[in-house]
Amino acid sequence: MKIVIADDYQDCVRHLDAFKLLEGQEVTIYHDTLTDLDALSTRFQNAEALVLIRERTPITAALLERLPNLKVISQTGGGAAHVDIEACRRHGIAVMTGTGSPYAAAELTWGLVLAAMRHIPAEVENLKAGRWQRTLGTGLKDRTLGIFGYGKIGSLVARYGKAFEMKVLVWGRESTRQRASDAGIEVAKSQTDLFQRADVLSLHLRLNDDTRGIVSAKSLAQMKPTSLLVNTSRSQLVAPGALEQALNAGRPGQAAIDVFDAEPVFENSLLELPNLVATPHIGYVEKDSYELYFGDAFSNLLAYINGLPINNLAD
Repeated sequence: MKIVIADDYQDCVRHLDAFKLLEGQEVTIYHDTLTDLDALSTRFQNAEALVLIRERTPITAALLERLPNLKVISQTGGGAAHVDIEACRRHGIAVMTGTGSPYAAAELTWGLVLAAMRHIPAEVENLKAGRWQRTLGTGLKDRTLGIFGYGKIGSLVARYGKAFEMKVLVWGRESTRQRASDAGIEVAKSQTDLFQRADVLSLHLRLNDDTRGIVSAKSLAQMKPTSLLVNTSRSQLVAPGALEQALNAGRPGQAAIDVFDAEPVFENSLLELPNLVATPHIGYVEKDSYELYFGDAFSNLLAYINGLPINNLAD
């Protein structure tokens, strides 16, 4: 089968143990992201199968109209919000998803917390430039860690906070609040209460119609000037332009993010702000996670090729 793997930025997929599963197949791997419809349709023109790395390339109805050879999409991870499932159904294209792990993203979240609160990136650069001890960091013990969304990743981050002897405060939908309460974690009185009390506030919500823009400019303005906002989930949870406006206004005092509205990022005015620590969406980009994600995606694809039962979202 002619298989195309898109958006392998690091050229790492062919070096994974899981890649051996595709031996005997005709595999083409691309290392950049295209957004132009004509260019994408040309690139995928001969593909019978697409393997997608998370949400890097949207699969739209207009694109599918131009891909007459496409039979199946195998998605790494469990989300497929970037794939037009109804259009796939109309074209008879199977769509399969796999599983993921919360650990890599939770670990990266905590790395960003420490990096921002102790000004680690700035002090690394200071030291390399011959400048000694130029900032005064902030410790975590006895400060309040706010968790907005107590799912798999949020619950891990809450555990990390407790290990650092932080007070943990949770807010989210009713089921989130109940899980946190059952775990003995304090539940905020409201979203406003969460934003006002948190010294570190970490977002761990799924992106959907209800959560898009849920963090408004008003919400950010309620944060302390000494607080840190962390977002390793989805950039669109924050209203457009609100984070840059808030950081310029000094509430919150800092932000640490791993996600952007449009990726990959080469220029962004946010990156010019001194009170921002940012990474290029590497929360899930880790060897063990990739073996899991691609192992699932390739196994699902082989099941389809061999006529075995599959979990087809487009059925």
